[in-house]
Parts: sequence; C-alpha cells; structure tokens
Amino acid sequence: MAQVKEISKDGLKRAYTVVVAQDVIQKNLTARLKEIGKTAQMPGFRAGKIPMPVLVQRYGSSARAEVLDQTVSDVTDEAIKEHNLRPAMQPKIELVSFAEDKDLEFKLELEILPDVTIGDFSNISLERFVADVEDKVIEEAITRAAKSMREPVVVNEKRAAVKGDVLVIDFDGTVDGVAQPGMKGQDHRLELGSKTFIDTFEEQLIGAHVGDTPTIKVTFPEDYHATNLAGKQAEFRVTVKELREPKPLEMNDALAVDLGFESLEKLRARVKEDIAEDYQRISRTIIKRQLMDQLAASYKFEIPASMLDNEFTTIWQQVEASRAKGELPEEDKKKSDSELRKEYQDIAERRIRLGLLLAEVAQKNNISVVQTELRNALMTEARRFPGQEKAVFDYYTKTQGAMERLRAPLLEEKVIDHILAQAKVSEKKIDADALMKMPQED
Repeated sequence: MAQVKEISKDGLKRAYTVVVAQDVIQKNLTARLKEIGKTAQMPGFRAGKIPMPVLVQRYGSSARAEVLDQTVSDVTDEAIKEHNLRPAMQPKIELVSFAEDKDLEFKLELEILPDVTIGDFSNISLERFVADVEDKVIEEAITRAAKSMREPVVVNEKRAAVKGDVLVIDFDGTVDGVAQPGMKGQDHRLELGSKTFIDTFEEQLIGAHVGDTPTIKVTFPEDYHATNLAGKQAEFRVTVKELREPKPLEMNDALAVDLGFESLEKLRARVKEDIAEDYQRISRTIIKRQLMDQLAASYKFEIPASMLDNEFTTIWQQVEASRAKGELPEEDKKKSDSELRKEYQDIAERRIRLGLLLAEVAQKNNISVVQTELRNALMTEARRFPGQEKAVFDYYTKTQGAMERLRAPLLEEKVIDHILAQAKVSEKKIDADALMKMPQED
C-alpha cells in the first residue's frame, strides 16, 4: 500500500518517509464518494443515483480531507506493524505533499519503547516488617471511638480545668488592638489539649475556673493560612462559662452495644482486625518501597524523552500549584528553582523507568487485570462518595482514560506480588510505633 523508508535512527528515535501512490489515493477517494452517494440528498437526483462528477463537485474537498486522515492513519499503523515498532507516544506526522493527481508523501517520526531485559528476581533480598496488635492499642482505639460519641457532662463542683476537660467559652481577639474577622466566638466548646486553637491558647486555660475572664496572649504561626495574621501577636479576652468533662468509660458489653456491637469481645476482635489491616498495609508500602529502590538501582536503560518530558511537566505543574498556594514542603521552600527541577526530573525519570519495567514484567508473564477486578475497583471507588454513586459510575464509564486510571494501580500491585513471590523475603518483628514512623512513600 505504501513505500516506507527509514531516514534516521538515533537511540529510541526513528524517522521514516512514507509515499502512497496516487492511484491508491484515487481508489480510496472514489470509494468514499460512492459511500457518500448512497445517502446524500440532492434536488433532481434519487438517493444512490447521483453521478460521480456531481459528487466530486459537491463533496470532493471534504472527501479528500477524510481520505487523507484515514490513509495516513492506516499507513502509519501498517508501517509500525511491518517494522515491529512499539511507539512510546503518539507518532508525529508531517505532511510533505498531497496535491491532486500526485502521490501522498509524509514524514513519520516517533520514539519507541526500549528493550528491557528482565533479570532474576530471586536475587532480590527484602525485609518485611511486622508488628503485633497490643491490647493497650485496642483499648485506646475503643476509648477514642467511645469518646467521640459521648457528650461530655457538666462539672458542678468548683474545680480548676485540667487537660482533657471541655470548656464552654466566649472569646474576642485583637491584633495590635484591632478586631479581626474570625477571632470572636460565643459558647464555643474547646477541649483542652486538642490543639484545635493556635499556639499556647489551650495551655493557658488549664487551671481556669468557671467565671474566670483571663486574657490569652498568643502568636500566629509564620505559615498561618490567613497571611495578614501570619507571625502576628494577638490577645484574646476569654470568659469561661462552663466546665465539662468526658463521661467515665467502662469497658463492658454496654459500651460495645453503644458502638454497634453485640459484645465487648466482638468489639475488641473487630478493632484488632482493623488495626492489623492497617499494620499490614503500612508493611506492604514499606516493602514495596524497598523493592522499587532495588529495581531502580539495578535496571538502567534509555527511556523515551517524550515520556520523560510529559511526566516532568505534570509533576512540575503540581509543584507550581503547591507553591502558589503556599503549600510546598518546608524542605522544598529552601531550594532554588534549578535544584527543585533537578530533583523532580530525577523523580520523573525514576517513575518512567519503573513503569516501563513493571509493564514489561506484566507483558512477559501474561499478568493482566480481569474485568471482575476492575469492576470491584469501580465499586470501591463509588462507595467513597455516598449518594453520588451514579455520578462516579458515569464518570468512569464515559470519560476517556478514566478506567485506565483505575486499571493501572491494580496491574502494578499484581506485578509487585509476582516479583515478591520470587524474591527472598525475610520477616522482622518490630514495635508498632517504629513501624508507623518508617518512611512509606513509594
């Protein structure tokens, strides 16, 4: 159908000239005009009986444009298949000539995916950290859940407020003697020690009695969301109107029933199961990071520049958006643009290289996401938005690329499981607190 000639080969970049004979173009054009003629409506002609010269005069220009697009698409697909190419991104097409009664000629440029040689995963050694769920952790979780459901009771005895008490207060704040929006409230419930108020506000109310009217002095943080208050000193006139304390908790079946369980034993079992799942999730994230670090260090191959540019652009847009909102991580705020660009360029390169590696492992081992798994993932996503399930389903089923964004992480996890099954994995028991403090980012 076409003459394809390679004109350049540089790393993963390829360029070809493609020539399609004029008679092929004419044949395709005639076929398209005949197709149009079957349904076209023109005064003086019956449907399907419009002469070809009339069709050419009326529809020739638009038909030629359609034939050009379709021919270029078909010939490009054929050339890619014939040369056993695996495009990394959409090929670039540059039209050279497409004159009437002349051959079609265009230039085809693309980057191909690299050949990745998969090594022996049994040479990888990893450590899986595991932690037991201690009874005290279970009791603390139950206490937090019960506390969130139980209203604190009024304290009638005259005593000083202590950490954990709830004060009902009125407050009126100023900065440099001037009232500011959001610094005044009435009948506000404040749990001492909850750190819901800035700086040392709550600490200064420990020891207060009902009826006290202390003046609280605080300093707003430098990174406070209201920039006009950031770093400023403020004074609050406070009136303590009521003192409340949490109801005493008894670990019994009645408490379990209040929390929706038949018995304390079943409540404890469920809480233990939930905490264990959290530990396992964290442990999984940690060992996955170990694995990714080893794979990134072991596999060095050229990656398509176009993929790297796209990934870096996406990351940098997120960085700039965070910077505009004042939400950059503290360590990033101290770096220059060139330092940040280099750091995020390395991150983009790591992501692309690992993505290509995992995709190759999936392809060579016939690992895929079946429809049931994808459907379950969609159901899970929909449950995250109660009352909006239909909107979620519509988005994922009707938006181009949305289902692929669900499929990609599922496939990645299956490939990770495949590699972990071959790697040497030893278990190490550690304290739960130590587990929670370990770096978890991939």
